Amino acid sequence: MIVGVHPLAGFDKVLHYRVPEPMRAEVQVGSLVRVPILNTLRLGVVGEVGAPRDFPVDRLKAVVQVAYPFPAFTPELLELARWMARYYACGIDSVIETMIPAAVRRGAAIRQERLLAIAHRASAEEIEALARRAPQQARLYGFLAAQVRPQPKGLVLQRLGMTAAVPGALVKRGWLREEARRVERIAYADGQDAGELVQALPHALNPEQQAAVDALAADVAAGGFKVSLLLGVTGSGKTEVYLRAIDSALRAGGGVMFLVPEVALTPQTVARLRSRLEAVAGGQRCVVWHSHLSEGERLDGWLALATGEARVVVGARSAVFAPVRNLRLVVVDEEHEPAYKQGESPRYHGRDVAVMRAKLAGAVAVLGSATPSLESFTNVELGKYRLLQLPNRVDARRLPHIEVVDLRIEMTRKRGFSGLSDRLVRAMHERLERREQTILFINRRGYSSSMQCRKCGHVEGCAHCSIAMTYHRTDETLRCHLCGEQRGAPDRCPECGAPDIRWRGLGTQRVEEAVRRFVPRARVERMDTDTMARKNRFREVLAEFRAGRIDVLVGTQMIGKGLDFPNVTLVGLVDADISMHVPDFRANERTFQLLVQVAGRAGRGDRAGEVIVQTFTPQSEAIQFSKRADFAGFAAGELTVRRTFRYPPYRHLIQHLFRGPNPDKLRFYAEQWAKLVERELGDRVELRGPSSAPIEKIKDEYRWQVWYFTSGVTKAVAELERLRAGFQWADDMVQVLDVDPVDLA
Repeated sequence: MIVGVHPLAGFDKVLHYRVPEPMRAEVQVGSLVRVPILNTLRLGVVGEVGAPRDFPVDRLKAVVQVAYPFPAFTPELLELARWMARYYACGIDSVIETMIPAAVRRGAAIRQERLLAIAHRASAEEIEALARRAPQQARLYGFLAAQVRPQPKGLVLQRLGMTAAVPGALVKRGWLREEARRVERIAYADGQDAGELVQALPHALNPEQQAAVDALAADVAAGGFKVSLLLGVTGSGKTEVYLRAIDSALRAGGGVMFLVPEVALTPQTVARLRSRLEAVAGGQRCVVWHSHLSEGERLDGWLALATGEARVVVGARSAVFAPVRNLRLVVVDEEHEPAYKQGESPRYHGRDVAVMRAKLAGAVAVLGSATPSLESFTNVELGKYRLLQLPNRVDARRLPHIEVVDLRIEMTRKRGFSGLSDRLVRAMHERLERREQTILFINRRGYSSSMQCRKCGHVEGCAHCSIAMTYHRTDETLRCHLCGEQRGAPDRCPECGAPDIRWRGLGTQRVEEAVRRFVPRARVERMDTDTMARKNRFREVLAEFRAGRIDVLVGTQMIGKGLDFPNVTLVGLVDADISMHVPDFRANERTFQLLVQVAGRAGRGDRAGEVIVQTFTPQSEAIQFSKRADFAGFAAGELTVRRTFRYPPYRHLIQHLFRGPNPDKLRFYAEQWAKLVERELGDRVELRGPSSAPIEKIKDEYRWQVWYFTSGVTKAVAELERLRAGFQWADDMVQVLDVDPVDLA
């Protein structure tokens, strides 16, 4: 038996190996094996069975070990890796490495515990004789005989104060047996999210929900690939539709993948899924999958899915690679979120990869959002996706009232503006009196976005990046949010020595300080990456907020979507302009999505909700359409602009980024490369640039970029890769292709 293996060794080649006779029964396509490469052993994935074409079989080395007695890759995962390598211009080994948790790649041992169980039911006479001869053995035997199931050996010996020799003697006699059991480290099994549980049994559906559930159930029953876009306003009950579809897939014997954009959303989703699965699906297990878990939790979750012990996985972007068996349903919640895009190689988009995996597995895909991406909405218009709509909130609840506060007027009325308008402060006091809760959203952490001298105008910037340092008041430091550089905040201007320093811009710390000053009786908590560094801290804060022990929650994007708190009746968007005025053609789309999603956190219970949006540009289309939650109106106008300039979704965009320490050299090579592409591929791609990137320097590397617009990504990527292989690049220069980028900074 000869197999072709994709080794995780930093090169994209399939190497062939002989399989020794004792291993042949365990080796198949998708198996993880250890193979010799030079003088070391490497983990690899069996990608094919058969001899190589141009290599003598008698010179082949042998597979050394089969890592697991089951295939670690489902058939569609290997094909998905090959597609990703072609589409995203990356090595297949880097894709396969991304698909396998680090603990598995390192060969982490499976955690086991020893159990003691009764092997021989002794008679009363035998027990009496044993008690006279070996009273400790009789005591141990009597304890275990009274138990319903096998007991952990270490715990029993500790409780009874015995040594290992006592059970050893009984095992040798044949009265006890000792067995090993895998100990599973199950994420979120500590009961901490009990407050997130919703009613376990399904509730009555409104007509729109019932129509969506029926359509998805029919798709699952029919089998085969199909994609539906579930467009539902915030609070319309999309989660209940997902749960019914999951139930249909499980009853059909299939597996389920449920993706969410943020780790912060996972506890709530897991609690709901586990609650429902325990109630109506026979206790079916739900595995959690995201990067914030411990290695042990990742390893045990991966094993449960790979062996078929669990058939449901819920997690963030990387859960799209979970080895779910017989995949029948893929759910991508909040499918519009940029968080689904991976920022490092392989630079894949979780939503698009999920749809492709569903296609390869012959599964049903459901993309859900109140503000779908224009790419997904265009696929509906082209007939590629089916549209399912939920236009109303459940139980006929009203969408929150949205009030726009013009900060231009607010600034002229009072000096020293704190960031909170009078209208927003009054509304917070009203909620506090009624014992209701408030969420304040600002998508910028820190205290102030920059430090500026009033005398000379100097702005303190990062020495390694082309951005201003952010002031963090909690520890009196200036920090760069790109490279992590930090230093103490100065008392005087570093340039001219003047003491007149001004802190410009708002961050979560400054907003938190303002709330404590203007609403002193409120219990305030801040939720951003600075405060959520400790594992499970975000779960603790959300649990406290749901329990009513927090009155005002100040946070960044991690609280802006998906979360459901019935007692939240006020949402304040402190600065709605942050995402609008950036050099990105998606700026309006992002702003509209953000406003609608954050506004949707209000009024999800029995009480009416209110949203206060603070902005310097109240006339913008994104804000005006978000006031009415009018996605169709916004999409029509925005798509007209995109169609005129043939921007995505009407063509694909590929960003080619050049990085290096010398800006002049970067510019020279980028210009020479652009001329080559224009000459060789001029009729197949439209080229823009080269030009310096909006953020010209990050971590001491200057950045230039070229954009390619194309209607055929795979062909364009193949041509660009061919040209890149023959181009003479400078040794100190890095260049990256990013297909379908979402961050153009």
